[in-house]
Amino acid sequence: MTHPVPSARHSGPGPAPAPAAAKTGAPPRTRRPHPHLHTLSLLGILAVLVAVGGITEPDAFLDTGNLQLVLTQASVIGVVTVGVTFVITSGGIDLSVGAMVALASVWASTLATQEYGFAGILFTAVLVGVVAGLVNGVLIAYGRVVPFIATLAMLASARGLALMITDGRTQIVTVTPVLDLGLPGSYVLGVPPLVLIFAAVTVAGWLLLNRTTFGRRTVAIGGNAEAARLAGIDVRRQRLYLYLLSGLCCGIAAFMLIVLSGSGQNTAGNLYELDAIAAAIIGGTLLSGGRGTITGSVLGVLIFTTITNIFALNNLQSDVQQIAKGAIIVAAVLVQGRTSRTDT
Repeated sequence: MTHPVPSARHSGPGPAPAPAAAKTGAPPRTRRPHPHLHTLSLLGILAVLVAVGGITEPDAFLDTGNLQLVLTQASVIGVVTVGVTFVITSGGIDLSVGAMVALASVWASTLATQEYGFAGILFTAVLVGVVAGLVNGVLIAYGRVVPFIATLAMLASARGLALMITDGRTQIVTVTPVLDLGLPGSYVLGVPPLVLIFAAVTVAGWLLLNRTTFGRRTVAIGGNAEAARLAGIDVRRQRLYLYLLSGLCCGIAAFMLIVLSGSGQNTAGNLYELDAIAAAIIGGTLLSGGRGTITGSVLGVLIFTTITNIFALNNLQSDVQQIAKGAIIVAAVLVQGRTSRTDT
C-alpha cells in the first residue's frame, strides 16, 4: 500500500512559509580589508618611529639637518625600490640592483667620463644602468633563464667589472655642478634636490603602475602569466621592459649616489637588493606577484631609513640593525601569507 506524497501547497491559516534557500555549496564570503588600511598602518608605524626618535634623542633626531639627511639617504634606495616594486609585482625578482648601482657609479665617475661634465656623468650612469637591465631582461624574457639565477649572475658580473674599473680605489669626482647638488645652497625651500628627484620618480612610478596599460599588464603577468598571454599580452616583451625599468632606476640612483658621496666606489650599493626587496614587501607588494604598491614601498623605505637613523643616533651596532631588518622582513612575509589566504 502506497501513501500519497504530501502536497507542497500551504493549506493552513497564516502566510505561506518562505521557500528554503537552495544550497549551492559556495564558500562563505570573507570581508576583505580596506585597500588603504595597510597604508594607514605603515603611516602609524612611521609616526611611532618618529616619536621614538624624538624621545630617545630629541635634540639630534628632530634637528632639521638630521631630517634632511634621513630623506636624502632614503632617496637613493627609494629610487631603486620603485624599479624593484615593478619587477616583484610581475612575479620576478632582481638581486642585481646594488651591483648595477655600483657599476654605473664607477663607470660614470672615471676621469674620461668626467671630461664631459655634468651631462656626461648623468648620461653614462643612466646608460650603464639601462644596458645592465637590458641584459637581465633578455636573459629572463627570451633566454628563459630563471630571474633568480639571471640577476644573481649579473650581481657577480657587475661587482667584478666595477672592481676591475676602479682597481679597488675610490674615484673622486671633481665636476663642480655635480657636487653642488649635494650642498645646502642648492636646496629648494629647504628640500635637497635628491629628495625632489626621488619624489618625481615616485610620482612617475605611481602613475605608471596605477593609471596606464603598462601597469595593468604588469599586475596581470604577476597574477597569472599564462592567462595574461592568452589575453593577448606579450609577456616576454613586458618582462623585458620591466627589467629595463629596474636598470633605469639603478642608473638614476647611481647618479644620486655620486652627488651624495662625491665619488664612485666598487662597494657602492652594498645590500641595496636586500633593502629594496624588504621595503617593497613591507609596503604591501606581494612577493609572489600580482599586487604592488608604490606608496607602500616608499613608506617601507622611510621606515627602514628611520630605523637605521635611530639606531645610529643611539650608538647601536650595525649587526643589531641587520637583525631587526631580518625580523621585520619575516614578520611582513608571514602577515602577507595570512592576508592572501584570507582574501581567497
